[in-house]
Amino acid sequence: MNLHRTPIPVSKAVEDVLNTKVDKRVEKVKLEQSFHRVLAEDVVATHPVPPFDKSPYDGFAFRSEDTRNLTREEPGQFRVIETVPAGHRASRAVNKGEAIRIMTGAEIPGGADCVAMFEICQPYQRDMEEWVTLKRPLSPQQNIIPTGSETKEQEILVKKGEVINPGIQALLATFGYGEVQVYVKPKIGVFATGTELLDVDEPLQPGKIRNSNAYMVMSQIERAGGTGIYFGKLEDNFDLCYQAVEEALDQVDCLITTGGVSVGDYDLMPDIYDKLEAEVLFNKVAMRPGSVTTVARKDEKLLFGLSGNPSACYVGFELFTYPIIQSFLGRSRPFHKRVQATLGKDFKKPNPFTRFVRGFISYHEGNVYVHPSGIDKSAVVSSLAETNVLIQLRGGTRGYQQGDVVEAICLEEMDGQSHF
Repeated sequence: MNLHRTPIPVSKAVEDVLNTKVDKRVEKVKLEQSFHRVLAEDVVATHPVPPFDKSPYDGFAFRSEDTRNLTREEPGQFRVIETVPAGHRASRAVNKGEAIRIMTGAEIPGGADCVAMFEICQPYQRDMEEWVTLKRPLSPQQNIIPTGSETKEQEILVKKGEVINPGIQALLATFGYGEVQVYVKPKIGVFATGTELLDVDEPLQPGKIRNSNAYMVMSQIERAGGTGIYFGKLEDNFDLCYQAVEEALDQVDCLITTGGVSVGDYDLMPDIYDKLEAEVLFNKVAMRPGSVTTVARKDEKLLFGLSGNPSACYVGFELFTYPIIQSFLGRSRPFHKRVQATLGKDFKKPNPFTRFVRGFISYHEGNVYVHPSGIDKSAVVSSLAETNVLIQLRGGTRGYQQGDVVEAICLEEMDGQSHF
């Protein structure tokens, strides 16, 4: 076992992970199954929008030249030849002295080049026919939404690499994408190590704890856009662990183990990396929590050795595993969004290394605040329930005070929060 551990900066560790070549695969899915998938093709307008000149109002369509000299004193009288609802077309063009009643969104009839709203027209009956009076002139193209004024044909509307949201789904439907190319979700395998772990439905026993990390990491994988495969627990037996890890690697794009990466007698993962002949990218990071986070590479497949302590495991995943999942998904921006925020509570613990404090975000009078959540210890689970940001505190500092400006890493959408 190689016990030599030299801490490297977080930024260097992330860079080493992202230097790994990933196999970005593409598949087609039906539009209704595409929500939250990542586009593997540009969304291109297959036709102009609107596809024809249309009316923005309920009103009457005229030839503007027929209205040129109209006034209150000398209004024009026009015979209404038909009504055109949205989704229908006029049966013929408008001729001199004629008008067509038109509904919002309907196609402008041939011959017409302007629309007057109902409010400025006075329809009436004459000789069993509908007529309309107009008392003002209209300009060519007045109150007409022209063809392609919203979108030109062949215009790129969304570039590949974007996550499909409801608005993008609306665009896909608008332009006839019944199927869409998306990146295949990477398969991320998960093992939890340690004979001290109990299944969730087992009663507590002396010296044992329930396996929380597996459920947490599987949820983090899903939130990141991957597909998690839980292979179960690894007991403290080298040969069985090695065989299980070797077999799992053939089934996944990346493999996560939680625990077993320290240097104790039962921390087997370093020896497993040696026997696999995997290249260890790093085995100590200058950060708290999760300094023993280890990443190795075997034939361009990454093995993430995350801490067995829940909070350290959580942080290690978001810093190192999350961005590589985004790379598999073709994301042009593989990192979490970062924001400048005001610290909402004192954090007096010294920071010899960069520290990532689990916290939550809030907004007040246009300002962004972040607050540490619960007890800041790597083995603590309870502080994770409220966590939606990681508050990044620089190394070499002696603590922070309420009101200090800090940087925060946003982990999820801030539902129910307002910036206003």
